Amino acid sequence: MNVLITGSSRGIGASTAKYFAKQGHNIIINYLNNKEIALKLKEELETTYHIKTLCIKCDVSNEEEVKEMLKIIEEKLGNIDILINNAGICNDTLVEDKTADNFRRILDVNLIGTFNTCKLIGLKMKKEKKGSIINISSSNAIDSYYPESMDYDASKAGIISLTHNFAITLSPYVRINTILPGWVKTDMNKELDNQDIERECKKILLNRFADPEEIAKEIYHVAVESTYLNDSIIKIDGGRYNG
Repeated sequence: MNVLITGSSRGIGASTAKYFAKQGHNIIINYLNNKEIALKLKEELETTYHIKTLCIKCDVSNEEEVKEMLKIIEEKLGNIDILINNAGICNDTLVEDKTADNFRRILDVNLIGTFNTCKLIGLKMKKEKKGSIINISSSNAIDSYYPESMDYDASKAGIISLTHNFAITLSPYVRINTILPGWVKTDMNKELDNQDIERECKKILLNRFADPEEIAKEIYHVAVESTYLNDSIIKIDGGRYNG
């Protein structure tokens, strides 16, 4: 199967690409700024797993760029069987320092980007009467609130709503589910100091952050193996609580 993973040059996206490739799936790596890292991942996947890969620069918030990316994929690999909407950015700042433009950019990438791909790819999947979509949200969307991340939190909450509405739109042929990771050891969290990490781990029953590979395995399970799971919101946060 052909698998498109947006924002897959590093972090959860790269780990997911490796896990799917290990199972024999062809991978489309999507990136925006990290060309060198993305090309290195492409080479690794082809060398290690002997699968077909594409590496495409695309700003998923731009509908025309998404259309062009899909055109390239169809010409070189064919139809997309699995879509994983992983592209996302954050901009943690004090509320008084946030601007409408800053807020809008987070929404554009995280929420509008997810809408663009769900619409353009999902409707094509529906015509083909098959397909699976995974939207990557965050536990920040439902119960892990941080005022400095309110733009990110809002975008991730919106993804849950998109999932519900696209589940109706794409039924009965396309399964679409949302995964909500908690804290994960990725570059997005690399600036946390040890005190911050220790404080957050105390809120997690497993007392640690997830490895990206753990999230990748769950994404695969939901996307491929759980054939009756649809319109579900799956939180993977190690048992985080606010007590």
